[in-house]
Amino acid sequence: MTNSEQTSVLITGGNKGLGLEAARRLGEQGWTIFLGSRDQGRGRAAADRLTAGGANVIMVPLDVTSEESVTAAVRRVREHTDRLDVLINNAGASGNGVAPADATADEVHSVYDTNVYGPIRVTHAFLPLLRAAKNPRVVMVSSGAGSMTVVTDPDQPVSKMHELAYSSSKYALNMITVRYAQALPEIKFNIATPGEIAARKFAATDMNNHTGQLTVTEGTDSIVKLAMIDADGPTGIFIDRNGPAPW
Repeated sequence: MTNSEQTSVLITGGNKGLGLEAARRLGEQGWTIFLGSRDQGRGRAAADRLTAGGANVIMVPLDVTSEESVTAAVRRVREHTDRLDVLINNAGASGNGVAPADATADEVHSVYDTNVYGPIRVTHAFLPLLRAAKNPRVVMVSSGAGSMTVVTDPDQPVSKMHELAYSSSKYALNMITVRYAQALPEIKFNIATPGEIAARKFAATDMNNHTGQLTVTEGTDSIVKLAMIDADGPTGIFIDRNGPAPW
């Protein structure tokens, strides 16, 4: 069993990018890190690197598109703790950037399976462990592309990103998070975007071929901030690293 006083966090998509950096930063705070990874080899390698740096890390095989995998992940976490303080739904899919005229339902569905249904699967499965914590928090990793204000602003680069799957999936994730927050006030449900919306900047990750202007550490500022809020903190909010993000 882990130390009963040690804060625990499960991070989906934790083997690289924003997920791995959030794991590193929270591991430095002395948290127990359950590092979720669809690719077990990469997950073990990432966990080994963090462990070598002094973090307490347990690798959890986790494919958020699979009910069977999510159920097994709950069993794995329960082997180490009787509660989960924080869940970070970070795993995401960008889709293929298919133009709206060419997009099919299958294309959109594949992205929704990770970006929308995935967080629902994982959140639902881990609710009992979250409810067992004193100050449970859920952080949904969204995007400025999930903001109607941003997408309809011609000065924002994402307004010219003509696709259906990714932006609409993040918009849906934002709504889902708000509805969770309203229905489950005993758990903090909040949304982070890794970018700086006003500055029109985004974090450099594999998803954008590392073309972003922000470092992966800067990109996790909003995620880490929401993961660390106290019992008097907000719920149902959407932020970037500089503060409130527009809906």
